[in-house]
Amino acid sequence: MKRLILTACMALLCGCSTYTTPGAGVELGAITENDGDIAAAFARQPAVVFPARMAVARVASAGYRSASNSSMGTGAFGIVTTRDIETDESLARLAQMPRISAVAPVSRLLVSPDLKDTRDLRAAAAQLRADVILVYTIDTRFRTESAALGPLQTIALGFLPSKKAVVNATCAFILIDVRTGFVYGTGETTATEDQRSNVWGSENAIEAARLRAERKAFEDGLGEVAKLWSSVVAAHGGQG
Repeated sequence: MKRLILTACMALLCGCSTYTTPGAGVELGAITENDGDIAAAFARQPAVVFPARMAVARVASAGYRSASNSSMGTGAFGIVTTRDIETDESLARLAQMPRISAVAPVSRLLVSPDLKDTRDLRAAAAQLRADVILVYTIDTRFRTESAALGPLQTIALGFLPSKKAVVNATCAFILIDVRTGFVYGTGETTATEDQRSNVWGSENAIEAARLRAERKAFEDGLGEVAKLWSSVVAAHGGQG
């Protein structure tokens, strides 16, 4: 009986469009370097020199993939360098913040494939002569009124229930001193796209909803980064 049910389900999947949800983001707290020594953590000090150079790195879970992107790295996490939700205007927005001299994305050519923690990202940023590094991740989840859809889950679009469907995208970020590992601050923003799930009748439709939510979460995140950076300049702007 179970075999018959499985065969029927496979037949349904083969006869309609499917969509695979994107991989997960990464918990930034889990990859922030931490040797467990509280005294050492307190000993870290800001060493930013103004005007500052900012490196930018997007990270995700190892093996992350979506319809428009994928991560590189087989360690504790991966780095995402293809810009599917970011634009040139996004980087320009960061570059226009006060006392920023340049903004540069971290290239996959500068990082080890075996990424362990943010120390590895700081090493890459140091090669760019950056003073601070902005590390961010996007975590996107889908759900309907009757089910939550986890990362890398394949769904048959033609058989989604005709109820409200929601895609939530969360952008989490951390701003770190490249020289010392001092954490200037963190933040998180979430954006939501919701509509009747029967509107998501094609892969293109659900993918467009995902990208809208992720872009909105990211752009809102840049607004929070700007606020954080203003506080950094106010607190440490007398240095350098």
